[in-house]
Amino acid sequence: MQVVSISSLKGGVGKTSVTTGLASAALAAGIPTLVVDLDPHADASTALGVSPDDQLDIGRMLRSPRRAHLADNVVPSGWVEHARINGRANGNANRTRQSGAATSVLDVAVGSAYTGIYDRPDLGRRDLRRLSTVLAGATNYELVLVDCPPSLNGLTRMAWSASDKVTLVAEPGLFSVAGTERTMRAIQLFRQEFAPNLSPAGIVANRVRSGSAEHTFRLSEMESMFGQLLLSPHIPEQANWQQIQGAAHSIHHWPGDSAKNAAGLFDALLQNLLHPNGVAPAGTVRNRSLR
Repeated sequence: MQVVSISSLKGGVGKTSVTTGLASAALAAGIPTLVVDLDPHADASTALGVSPDDQLDIGRMLRSPRRAHLADNVVPSGWVEHARINGRANGNANRTRQSGAATSVLDVAVGSAYTGIYDRPDLGRRDLRRLSTVLAGATNYELVLVDCPPSLNGLTRMAWSASDKVTLVAEPGLFSVAGTERTMRAIQLFRQEFAPNLSPAGIVANRVRSGSAEHTFRLSEMESMFGQLLLSPHIPEQANWQQIQGAAHSIHHWPGDSAKNAAGLFDALLQNLLHPNGVAPAGTVRNRSLR
């Protein structure tokens, strides 16, 4: 099982969109996946179409992690049923392609504002282990994606403590690139003090506009600064992303060529994240001043 935190210190860069895009790719690939919605806004839970009944949200599981019984409190994503319906509608011709999605597992540890009580800068080592303790019960998954809040406070550090890898999300803009560089250095320091086995999985360039000279310049700058830690492919700006998320559908089951192309990009991104080739040493950042 791989536990991957999706992080950013800057809000509004599409961190949750990347998390749900990767979850959609995992569902399509038939990879049993758990999404932990650690952001108090709980946007990932909404986008994943969960309908909790009596289950505990992740905040209340963190309150009593040894008694949390994760398997009893996760909620299946509504996307799984969409995948089954689409598989039946597409008929026998696409049966092979759809079979992985139709039988896969995509569960959610539902987010809530309650997690905000842990989003403080002063959490001790015992508190930082709360999510690790909860995830000890995640035995049925190959992949766990943790959607972190856009901060370096307690919840993000708790997620990093429980993770094998951290994936950073950045827009190709000055402030976002600068924030990504700071986050990379924060990961280095965190590894030294709390999590020696943690490594950066890479950086996702999100909401890229191909016709923007500024974005082209910043992507070049990111390649120079971060080298092979800058993952490919880059994710372009998706005009109908809010509509897709509002309808609680996965990108892989939304009609239209634009969604189909985006789904293919997330398929490739997931493979590069899980099976990197020639990635630079953990925490490597090349010195270059931002202009």
